[in-house]
Formats: sequence, structure tokens, C-alpha cells
Amino acid sequence: QVQLVEPGGVSVQAGGSLRLSCAASGYSSRAECMGWFRRVPGKKLEGVASINHDGGPSYAESVKGRFTISKDIAKNTLYLQMNSLKPEDTAMYHCAAANRRCFEDYIHTADWFGFWGLGTQVTVSS
Repeated sequence: QVQLVEPGGVSVQAGGSLRLSCAASGYSSRAECMGWFRRVPGKKLEGVASINHDGGPSYAESVKGRFTISKDIAKNTLYLQMNSLKPEDTAMYHCAAANRRCFEDYIHTADWFGFWGLGTQVTVSS
């Protein structure tokens, strides 16, 4: 059984920073790629960032220069550092894991990933 757990919802004012975390467990082998997606009600699930087991982050254009994805291999935990937050970053954020490498400089669609966390709500107020 695979579990991806993100802590509960958070709120912040525009211009502020947040760090999301996602603890992975239950893997018989390491995930090749992990990523973050976000969903706004009424819109498609949007890929935000991904990172392979040996590095090589990729970012959506909407977050480049503001968000940083990283992974603590020893703790099997994925992070998303979000700076200069905007109200349009408000969404439910989900972490995801895949048993295959992600392409570099490319944001995969959700079907690339086979394991998902339940999500954490991020609210950015203006």
C-alpha cells in the first residue's frame, strides 16, 4: 500500500510564502518521479512541478521563479516552497508519485502518475 500524506490546509496573504510537504510511505522501491498538482473548482488539474529521484526539477510557466520543488530522499518527503504567492495560486494542492522518470523541462499530465495524496487547501488572500 502506498500513501502520500500532505498536512492540513493553510492560508497566507498575497506576497507571502508557504512550504508544502508530502510524506510518502509504503513503497517497495523508490518512486522515480514525484510532483505537485493543483486544482481550482471548475478547472482542470494543473501540473505545477515535478522532480526525478536523482534531481532534474521541472516547473509550470505560471510558477517559474516563485516555486521550488525538492525532495528529502532519506525522509522520503517531497516539498514545495512557494514564494511571492498570488491569489490565483489558491487551489487544492496534491502530491503525486510515478514509477517512471519524468521528462526534464516538461510538465506531465496527471495520468503519468499512479499514486496520489488527498490534497491540502492553500488559500492566498489579497
